[in-house]
Amino acid sequence: MQVAIKKLFLVMPFLFGIGFIAPLIAQLMAVWGWQAPFGLERIVFGLLIGGAWGLYATIRGRWI
Repeated sequence: MQVAIKKLFLVMPFLFGIGFIAPLIAQLMAVWGWQAPFGLERIVFGLLIGGAWGLYATIRGRWI
């Protein structure tokens, strides 16, 4: 069980990026009336940004 928890925490920044940041971006775009570029849906655009940012945080070990 300890090994499973350690593996989960290794990818936690990525999961946070797609599970929290992506919907937050999509909701903020909806509130502000912005459209996603390239004809994408807002949530798809949020997933691209949140997933990329979470992957970056997972690889580098920090968000900034």
